[in-house]
Amino acid sequence: MSAKTLEEAFEQARALDAPLSERLADYARSVRELNGQFADAVDRLVARLMDGKAVATAPNEGDAMLPFLLPDHAGRLIALDDLLRSGPLAVTFARGHWCPYCQIALSALVDVADEVAAVGAQAVVIVPDQEKYAAKLRAETHAPFPILCDVDNGYALALGLTFWVGDELQPLMRARDADPSRSQGNDSWFVPVPATFIVGRDGNVLERHVDPDYRRRMGVEAVLAALTSAARG
Repeated sequence: MSAKTLEEAFEQARALDAPLSERLADYARSVRELNGQFADAVDRLVARLMDGKAVATAPNEGDAMLPFLLPDHAGRLIALDDLLRSGPLAVTFARGHWCPYCQIALSALVDVADEVAAVGAQAVVIVPDQEKYAAKLRAETHAPFPILCDVDNGYALALGLTFWVGDELQPLMRARDADPSRSQGNDSWFVPVPATFIVGRDGNVLERHVDPDYRRRMGVEAVLAALTSAARG
């Protein structure tokens, strides 16, 4: 049954018993049906990012993952090196608590969290939000893993993952109550490209998914498989 509102479309997509790619595609189809102007603007944004090689400098497989020391949703400082002492790690960037695609993707990651832990691996999510919004995202998705606050996109900038939303999308996003300036506490309108890096115990990137089209993410089955392989290696 076709959703009549974006809120209904979001709940349907998040609850869909299907791979993450199908859940995201289902929501994207609903957005296009219910708000074609917004979907067309997103298409133009993605084309701009692709043309500009937005993620050309992001870490590749075999590169060392840049260390971080970031506060989590509860204000505790979390370091990459400390996390890796417990095993391989999936580092996932999300645009913010306001992003329905990110909420769908995080909910899917939560679905395999027990399996990730069972193989001796971990996951962590990084958002540019302030602490209270990171805590809100964690509560809404029931995430058992830390959600870290990348203030002013500092870490994402260092990895070459940030982009400017642009003038066209800003009013369209505000109309949908999707306002990163509120959750970030600044009016830059820079957000990270959603990306996932599988990092081995040695701190090197084993696998990655970096796509300027935020409607596509690394499947959680692929995340789990990569972490399992890394843990056994």
